[in-house]
Amino acid sequence: MTSARHLADVMDRAHRGEILTILTRRGKQEAVVTDIDAYQRLREVAEHAEDAWLNRLADEAESEGLEGAVSLEEMAASLRAHHA
Repeated sequence: MTSARHLADVMDRAHRGEILTILTRRGKQEAVVTDIDAYQRLREVAEHAEDAWLNRLADEAESEGLEGAVSLEEMAASLRAHHA
């Protein structure tokens, strides 16, 4: 099977929600091919979890009365820049 044909098969199976395909390079897992709807649901869950975590951090900082605290928006921007 040609690589283009194999990729099309992997994409078709992902689109149908049949299988999640993990791509490896030299035996190391590097990427995942999944249906776009599943990916978008995962992103939404991750964003909600991040928001909840940031809110907990902000609540803790507020309750501790820390001087020099940053806004939730500044904290989120800093964390996103760090993870980029």
